[in-house]
Amino acid sequence: MQPANPTTKTYDGLNRAFGFFNERLFSGELPACLITMQRAKKAYGYFAGGRFGSKDGEVVTDEIALNPSHFRARTTEESLSTLVHEMVHLWQHHFGKPSRTGYHNKEWAAKMRLVGLIPSDTAQPGGKETGQKVSHYIAAGGPFQAAFAELEGEGFDALYVELWDDAEARATRKKKADSKTRYTCPSCELHAWAKPGARLMCADCEILMEAPEGEGEALDQAA
Repeated sequence: MQPANPTTKTYDGLNRAFGFFNERLFSGELPACLITMQRAKKAYGYFAGGRFGSKDGEVVTDEIALNPSHFRARTTEESLSTLVHEMVHLWQHHFGKPSRTGYHNKEWAAKMRLVGLIPSDTAQPGGKETGQKVSHYIAAGGPFQAAFAELEGEGFDALYVELWDDAEARATRKKKADSKTRYTCPSCELHAWAKPGARLMCADCEILMEAPEGEGEALDQAA
């Protein structure tokens, strides 16, 4: 049996989830939008109204982006709650009165509660419900949780998770970089890398190469 095409599975799954939550939580009134996956720094997702369209400008659509870097650490319910969080922004963009870009106002917060997500700048009970950076937590027994349970019961399983550990990879690169020092020939400015404290000779100029003060630059920064 051939495995499912991962691109088709992922985007068909997200489109299915969008349509499902649109019907269950928004009475089917939300317009279709472009769902993407973006590695937005420190964000689970974002909404961008009117960001995409056809080249001739005849068709304009909105974007909802999800950050796949967080799919592994979060549950599927939590990841899809981010989709619905951004769907509330989509709703407000078309049917409400959004504030400045990125600001979460009282109208948005009230709609979040209606769909079963509690706005909070700490993602915990008691946090501020409005502001420039506001997350949410899932209301126990609320509309979103009930809708997700139904979707999950239908066998939803479309989110691939990253097998690479970016934090571990960065630590490995840093450790490797920190173990190398850049040495420079003071005459011809030839560069070479070696462990800290090494004595390197430039063969062409026949003089010792010098390390910058403080043992010099890391390899990945100097290259």
